[in-house]
Amino acid sequence: MIQDMKISLTVQKQAYAIFFVVILSLVRGVTDSDEVGIALEAPMAALALTFCADTYTQEIISRRSEIWRLCPMKRRVCAIYRRMAIQEVFLLFVAAAGYGLFFLFQNPRTDRMGTEGPAGEIGRFLIYVAAVAVTLGFWGLLSNLLSCLFRNMWVGIGGCLILWLITNSSFGDKYLGVWNLFSYTFRELEDGGDFRWIYGKMVCICIGILAAAALPGIMKRQDR
Repeated sequence: MIQDMKISLTVQKQAYAIFFVVILSLVRGVTDSDEVGIALEAPMAALALTFCADTYTQEIISRRSEIWRLCPMKRRVCAIYRRMAIQEVFLLFVAAAGYGLFFLFQNPRTDRMGTEGPAGEIGRFLIYVAAVAVTLGFWGLLSNLLSCLFRNMWVGIGGCLILWLITNSSFGDKYLGVWNLFSYTFRELEDGGDFRWIYGKMVCICIGILAAAALPGIMKRQDR
């Protein structure tokens, strides 16, 4: 586990992830607290797809590749899963910290939705954490899967960016609606009790499960 942490969470990756959320919380303006999650979800998805794209390919481009190929396939697959989990947990902590940074730097209004006090804000934060956890998992798994499939992390990043641009747009909101991958971002803020955006998160979960299940087969095919 410690070795996997050293490989998947390099100092450079940790630094640019933290720097990313600090800068975002400074330059992305928000007025109300319910806008903080909107300001964070899509950028955190972009961070996840770049952060996790090299989870498989880092062994190919490093000098460890020959030793890596000597390991049993089951051990290699488990190592990739562990590294993905480590990166996703780290990104989730970064996303949670980013939420707090918006309050630190911008002090958004907290009473627009009529739920004043700590209880309302805690509820919004927990909903945000649940939504962004699904978002991070989906984009991280998808970028890693594409990188493994084409043995090139730039293809993984590029393919995910195309999907990111389509779904994180007025086009995606109009034609996909509550089934959009970014349904949390495009939810109706005026209706705090409308949780139909969960349908979009369910789509992310289902595709993410399929991506995780397909990874071992793709890794075996790439080793032939």
